[in-house]
Amino acid sequence: MITRPLDTPDRKPRRYGEITRRQWKAMFAAWIGYLLDGFDFVLITLVLTDIAADFHLGTATAASLISGAFITRWLGGAVLGALGDRYGRKAAMITSILLYSLGTFACGFAWGYTSLFVARLVIGLGMAGEYSAGVTYVLETWPTRWRNRASGFLISGYAGGTILAAELYKWVVPHWGWRWMFWIGVLPVLVALWVRRSLPEAGDWQREIGTAGPEADRPNPFRPLFTGRARAWGNTVLAAVASVALFCVFTPAGAGCVPWLSAVAALCLIAFAVQLGGRRGWLLYVSLMVTVFAAFLYSWPVQALLPTYLKTDLGYDPAQVTDVMFYAGFGTMAGCWLAGFVGDRFGTRRAYAGTLLASLAFVFPVFAVRDSLPALGVLVFGLLALGQGISGILPKYLAGHFPTAVRAASLGFVYNVGALGGAVAPVLGARLAEGMTLGRAIAVLTFGLTLVVILLVGGDVPQRLGRLVDRQAPDDHLVPAGGGAAAVPPEADRGGPGAGAEPPGPV
Repeated sequence: MITRPLDTPDRKPRRYGEITRRQWKAMFAAWIGYLLDGFDFVLITLVLTDIAADFHLGTATAASLISGAFITRWLGGAVLGALGDRYGRKAAMITSILLYSLGTFACGFAWGYTSLFVARLVIGLGMAGEYSAGVTYVLETWPTRWRNRASGFLISGYAGGTILAAELYKWVVPHWGWRWMFWIGVLPVLVALWVRRSLPEAGDWQREIGTAGPEADRPNPFRPLFTGRARAWGNTVLAAVASVALFCVFTPAGAGCVPWLSAVAALCLIAFAVQLGGRRGWLLYVSLMVTVFAAFLYSWPVQALLPTYLKTDLGYDPAQVTDVMFYAGFGTMAGCWLAGFVGDRFGTRRAYAGTLLASLAFVFPVFAVRDSLPALGVLVFGLLALGQGISGILPKYLAGHFPTAVRAASLGFVYNVGALGGAVAPVLGARLAEGMTLGRAIAVLTFGLTLVVILLVGGDVPQRLGRLVDRQAPDDHLVPAGGGAAAVPPEADRGGPGAGAEPPGPV
């Protein structure tokens, strides 16, 4: 039985343009997943000092627990993304939410550093799949001209999860301890699974893949990695080496060898990118990985170490930390919404680079305020709205580089390899803090790496490099090649004269 694509209108367009009830339901289902994603992941940053005290960990070792979830993300993004490309986006979404919920629940039972680190690895697998499957599901469901807004609305769920976690933190931890935060984080999973149980498949995937023929003919993004026994064995060894190297890099096991282990892991992951991208796509894959890596390096020092900075450098109590984290979370959420509208109006790249440029005005003032919580809250809101909120359209920016048949796996791999920047960032921030204050270290990393991302995205560096080996690559795979009612003028995403045009009718 063929499922009707989700983007088929089920009634006349209502108040909010051509978005149908079924499309809103798809957004809500994916948004709930991102809410849980943000809730589960930010817990470790809120209770990091409590865990460090219980397990007698130094700052750098405790920060590596944040990094743990990033070590397995490259694998989870690729595997669950491939599952989404072959069997549908919905199956991959459900699998991912079960994985990171299991990891979160296990964190509450951790008896030491190692057990907690292993649970964080499981969370990383699930989070990676949630990003690749949830993003592709929503973007392939909503009309073309709304896809920046769809991306921004979706990612705002992550910020909502951080707000929820911060609010619970001030009530739960002082009375019951940090373990209860992880156990409570599992409860909403039933809601997410219930919402997703009856969802149809994403429209683009259903049209191009789901009705294309027998399952054997469906895409297998990993086929290039296993063509022949020698290559299959070689890539299996490569995956094992990359995983072990990353584990050693972010744990005390690799002490004294971090630069060499990092180089080994990077070479392994680049080898996978070259094979997955093929002769025409390998340079695009590698350059997008570098772009995402830089984006995580600028954003994660603030996201991961802000609670620690508030408690150590400023001496804030849990209630005050919660207040500031509320400003931060709501700022990110508002920024995601804003990014979606600005992206659809001026083009994804122009919106991304321009908003990041504006965020630089807030970086150093945030860490200069010490005695006024309201002033700090306002500045944090501004910084997070402009600097972090723009990540709401990062999925749209990345997904447009890949065709439907391999979009989930490619997006999942590229994004989650780049997300290793988020594993490096808190450890790098903690290392820098050994020679300067933590606040100054965070500010320096954020400001410098933001400039790098502005140049990469604003200058369209990945696409320009990709065209060195593939001159026929389209500007945006998410825009129908034949134009029509749903298409967005190519100039729109380049910030040209067609950026404000809005063609009528749904996809």
